[in-house]
Amino acid sequence: MKTQEEVLNSILNKKLVAVVRGENLEEGKNIITASKDAGITSIEITYTNKDASELIKHFINDEDLCVGAGTVTNIKIAKEAIESGATFIVGPNFDEEIAEYCNNKKVVYIPGCITPSEIINAQKYKCGMVKIFPGDLVGPKFIKAIKTPIPNVKYMVTGGVNLENMEEWIKAGADALGIGSVLTENTNLEYHNIVNKAKAFCNKIK
Repeated sequence: MKTQEEVLNSILNKKLVAVVRGENLEEGKNIITASKDAGITSIEITYTNKDASELIKHFINDEDLCVGAGTVTNIKIAKEAIESGATFIVGPNFDEEIAEYCNNKKVVYIPGCITPSEIINAQKYKCGMVKIFPGDLVGPKFIKAIKTPIPNVKYMVTGGVNLENMEEWIKAGADALGIGSVLTENTNLEYHNIVNKAKAFCNKIK
């Protein structure tokens, strides 16, 4: 299993995290495979998909991927995800119980934060990265502003990231970008369409 440092470095090196939803196992597999084939190797499988645990188990042994769980809102989901093999846990919020559990299990916890108080509180629980969510609520200027007083944490932005604004987010100081619905919209969930969308993000991040 990858160490916490290896997981964080994997996310930071590529900068893109595919936030994979889908309705079921097959849809999830399709999105993940297409994302991987396009060059996105950090995969956040959300627990809005009823087969999230099975998807984690299916892809966790793929050495080319860094597989984590998303939409982790309570300790029960966190335990199920980690038992399934998730190497990082992402939530829309910060939860102290989840943070302590992840620390004990030596699993990266990336909580959702939107205020300086939330970010600093997450730091107290050894969260090396936080998720700015929803990103479109605050905009890229928020990242630039918040990194001045709170520089010792990595920032992943999710919500509102698209091809048109991703460069602005990176220039403002975002360390990683989570891309979800934008990967599959107008694709009819067809493999080649998702690959083309994901490739467009990969090409622009270089």
